[in-house]
Amino acid sequence: MDKNQRNKQTALRLWSLLDRDPAAALSMLEHLSHWQGPEPFGRMNTAAEVTETVFAPLREAIPDLARETHILMGGQSSAHESGEGDGAWWVAGTGYYTGGAAKPAFGIPATGHDLRIRWGEFLCFDAGGAIIRAQTIWDFVDWFDQIGLPVLPAPRGAAHVYPAPTAYDGVLTGHQNLDETRQTLAFGRNFIFGGLNSFDENDLSSMGMARFFHPNVKWYGPGGIGACMSLKEFEVYHQQPWLIAFPDRKVMHLESLFAEDRLLAASGPMGVVGSHGGTYLGHAATGSPIEVSGLDFWLRTGGQFTENWVFVDMVHLFAQMGVDLFARMHAQVNT
Repeated sequence: MDKNQRNKQTALRLWSLLDRDPAAALSMLEHLSHWQGPEPFGRMNTAAEVTETVFAPLREAIPDLARETHILMGGQSSAHESGEGDGAWWVAGTGYYTGGAAKPAFGIPATGHDLRIRWGEFLCFDAGGAIIRAQTIWDFVDWFDQIGLPVLPAPRGAAHVYPAPTAYDGVLTGHQNLDETRQTLAFGRNFIFGGLNSFDENDLSSMGMARFFHPNVKWYGPGGIGACMSLKEFEVYHQQPWLIAFPDRKVMHLESLFAEDRLLAASGPMGVVGSHGGTYLGHAATGSPIEVSGLDFWLRTGGQFTENWVFVDMVHLFAQMGVDLFARMHAQVNT
């Protein structure tokens, strides 16, 4: 079995253990040295800290917790703009946790609502197949919305449950087409280090997004932003507000960028850096430097991306602008 196939099977076993009995996953994480979680967790350095602080409380709060996996993929990373170095092996997945909260979790009240909690996770492996680094994001803002405790203005995009890839099995448990993988990675590098970093601060067309995104692209954004059902909606509902708020932002410090068949994935706790130069989701410019912790999955169909699953740690982003979204949620609970 090659490294990629081995690593994907390891990821599936890990997630199964974390869902059933997080303590049982400790042996699979004994080499973990860096786990980047969503705010309010942040960075942790030991498996015991991660399982006891994050996954065990989730399992305890939601007794019928079940994981839906919409995408599973792996590959060797090419995350440096130069195209040199890197070469680390990664596995990434995304989908939903489902279940009903029987007790509070992380200060979030149990309201009796059936939950669909969006998750994304990237795992880095050493040459021997041990998990050494990870990044996880849960969509807390959407979770707050589901239980009637919104912390941001209503999203301009559509708020709903996002689907698995359309007409494509995104759970890539088997070997995939190497030619398709190479094409996807080359296309993705051109998109990220070319298009996304080429905004001239005057005209959206300077980014050339129409070259990369199909006119009917489905862009599935985080809570607070929502989903965009076309390139035009993407430009109006997300891209314009984002570029006004963070006009100098750059994709700078990706931890991973890899492809498998027609899927592309990227991660980074500070994958985008910039400054808060304009109003964003009702919050006036602060001038503060910002780092965007995010995860992305794209599906390439022919010569364009047709779907994009996007995670942004919105709690972390707003904290850098002086706004505590968990405090906003708690304030509603206490009124």
